[in-house]
Amino acid sequence: MARPILLLLILLALPALRPACAEVPEHGAPTHGIAMNAGVTHGIAMHGDLALPPDFTAFPYVDPAARKGGTIRQAVTGSFDSLHPHIVKGVPALGLGHVFETLLTRSWDEPFSLYGLLADRVEVAGDRSAVTFRINANARWHDGTPVTAADVLFSLEMQRRHGTPNRRLFYAKVAAAEAPDPQTVRFAFASNADGTIDREMPLLMGLMPIHSKAFWEGRDFNRTTLEPIMGSGPYRIATVDPGRRIVYERVRDYWGRDLPTRLGQFNADRLEFDYYRDDSVALEAFKAGQGDVRYESDPAKWATGYDGPARRDGRIVREELPNRRPEPARGLIFNTRRPIFADLRVRRALGMATDFDWIGRSLFHGLLTRTASYYPNSDLAARGLPEGEELRALEPFRDRLPPELFIRPFTLPDGGTGSGPAGLRANRREALRLLEQAGWRVRDGRLTDAAGNRFAFEILLSDPSEERVALEFTRSLEPLGIDARVRTVDSAQFQGRLDRLEFDMTMRWWASSLSPGNEQLYYYGSEAAGQEGSRNLAGIRDPVVDALARSIAVATTRAELIGRVRALDRVLLWGHYMVPLFHSPVDRIARRSTLHRPVNTPLYGPMLESWWVAP
Repeated sequence: MARPILLLLILLALPALRPACAEVPEHGAPTHGIAMNAGVTHGIAMHGDLALPPDFTAFPYVDPAARKGGTIRQAVTGSFDSLHPHIVKGVPALGLGHVFETLLTRSWDEPFSLYGLLADRVEVAGDRSAVTFRINANARWHDGTPVTAADVLFSLEMQRRHGTPNRRLFYAKVAAAEAPDPQTVRFAFASNADGTIDREMPLLMGLMPIHSKAFWEGRDFNRTTLEPIMGSGPYRIATVDPGRRIVYERVRDYWGRDLPTRLGQFNADRLEFDYYRDDSVALEAFKAGQGDVRYESDPAKWATGYDGPARRDGRIVREELPNRRPEPARGLIFNTRRPIFADLRVRRALGMATDFDWIGRSLFHGLLTRTASYYPNSDLAARGLPEGEELRALEPFRDRLPPELFIRPFTLPDGGTGSGPAGLRANRREALRLLEQAGWRVRDGRLTDAAGNRFAFEILLSDPSEERVALEFTRSLEPLGIDARVRTVDSAQFQGRLDRLEFDMTMRWWASSLSPGNEQLYYYGSEAAGQEGSRNLAGIRDPVVDALARSIAVATTRAELIGRVRALDRVLLWGHYMVPLFHSPVDRIARRSTLHRPVNTPLYGPMLESWWVAP
């Protein structure tokens, strides 16, 4: 599936392009940096110190002199039925993150650090039990009215009542919210059950999407809508063809264009997203000149699909750009709410039956790496045996974890290449042994339980390009007597079934930043397992997972954080909640030669909002 560069994950919406401009702001003088109270730095870092000084003028991965103007077009797959990205209902259009803003914004060259955006001052309590934001006096909605503390408090109320489950989970920790004056808002946080304070909460409040209270008067915040919603960001919606096309135009008098956190970004005058039902058609549209940039997630298309006149004469440029972020942990995810997948032995057995080495060579041209972590491609991934901070995090739960976890590194089954067909046959014999232990037997070529019920399930997909792997997986289960079927539905139906948790198995992913925190409970926590729209697709309900995921947000040092994330990673791996697939160690990007990028690539990989169009 085509997607905007850097599927981040993480954090609360799909990313897309963003442009800026350099004219003098209409409302007052530009504000550079964040002025802080004595003893408080000019931003918030989750751990350690901020990388940028108080007088920084721009992020190091942008070109402050980037050319303004032109159009950036993307040919994407799927559909959309809503322009409201901050509720559970509907499938929002790509690019809406450019319409809405937050109090603070991330530096993508640091694991988790925030600098000023709508807020130009921030004060954090020493124990992180409270945070105070001073709203920039220049901050304006697109109708020219000021952004106020009342808008921030309204946004918190709406997110707590109607936001996605992860936001409702986070913002429930706000014990008190007040506005001492129209430009100041203060949040105090409740203690955890053990008396600790969630150290991530000041940053999460800084990343809360802010909505206009006045705009929503007389409107229902909890309904999908195709009416453009007023924001304060660098773009507004220009035209919409529901499900097919959306166009954004740069806000000419954008209030924040000269902020150091905005300079050199949001450079195109227009952003256009054209939707296609099939990614192969989207690729052909790009090659034919109907798109300017494409993130290629399919190695087969990267290897063979871009040949043509435009590439040969230099109009299309292809690049493989390395990054140091965790890649999405993609896999065939078991819905453990289904009785047939409730037994760990069954889940482990199904992961042993497929020759993934052959799949990697044949379907992906050897360009992908088999995923063996929930945080692949990063130093957060568990490796070897637990030691140091990781072992300290695991030790209290030793009696509730499999003994092998402490004495044997987690490894994926040999898919067959390393030990030949005999190795794959041995894996399948072991899989049958595990299935028999779980109460399943092969009778007349069919795997059944004691009551004669056949082991059968459905794999739910939304992208036809995913069918190749899913079908190979189902074929590999036939020798075990398992009846697995693949069903591909449109994106709206797919998302609806995921939201309602109505599936047996699906091909999906979990994505994390270099500084995981509260979202880990949303991904893997017991409370999230029963929530509609939850990202705990696997239905994980494990007190050990809950405790480890909760401990990550209260880590006080980077070393402590890494150890706790590795501990969680190891426990999830030994839980066999998915059959891991593959990830790419680089970003593969094709672009028109007229689309240019800065010299520096940030820690998280290329950021399209810093690119520009030049003839």
